[in-house]
Amino acid sequence: MYRIKITVTFLKSCLISQTLKLQFLILLLIFVPGLIGVAHAHTVDAVGEYRVEIGWMNEPVVSGETNAIEFYVSPLTTCPEIPKPIKCAESQEFQNGIEGLKKTVKMQLIFKDENITLPLSPDHDVPGKYYAFVNPTVSGFYQANMLGQIDDTPISLSMHPPKVAERAYIEFPEPSDLTVTQMIDGHTALISDMSTLKESVSALEGMNSSVNAGYVGIFIGMIGIIIAVIALVRSKSKNV
Repeated sequence: MYRIKITVTFLKSCLISQTLKLQFLILLLIFVPGLIGVAHAHTVDAVGEYRVEIGWMNEPVVSGETNAIEFYVSPLTTCPEIPKPIKCAESQEFQNGIEGLKKTVKMQLIFKDENITLPLSPDHDVPGKYYAFVNPTVSGFYQANMLGQIDDTPISLSMHPPKVAERAYIEFPEPSDLTVTQMIDGHTALISDMSTLKESVSALEGMNSSVNAGYVGIFIGMIGIIIAVIALVRSKSKNV
């Protein structure tokens, strides 16, 4: 009987262990693809003895929203086994960033036949990390030309951050013709109410001149408040 209890306890411990392993594997399957996606969202290259990297600050990036292109600069460790500098740079992580490039490096952002030169703003918490703030108003692919000098090394490099997506794909709910119709109806009702107000004012003007002008003003103000309340109630009822 004692042996049976030991066997059952052992089987339970094995089952718990296997369950924990399964849960750990599920977590890896959930989080690892996301981490890989973040890594591939940035573009890496090499300039002389430096590793450079760019990517959008807020991802996914959509048109019509203020964003920034992040620019990282760090020393490039030599890779004897990797002859191509860009592959060597891609095999390394950003570390020991290069500071003091705010005045020596600029970013020229290009979209089709239009371009703009953006200054770099350093990240005060991460040395070697800079931001070029911009609001990409159109979806599509942008080109970032890094121009200037990193210490004594000149830089003139074209890089391509991830594509800017169309803003419409995250908008909800979609604008409808019904909303426009409601706006038109509301304006029509407001115009009608204004006409009524004008008629009331004209009637007041035809009254006996002995009527105190202050009472007339109060009466007109009350009519205006009533019309505003009616318009507000109509607007709420139509939105519902």
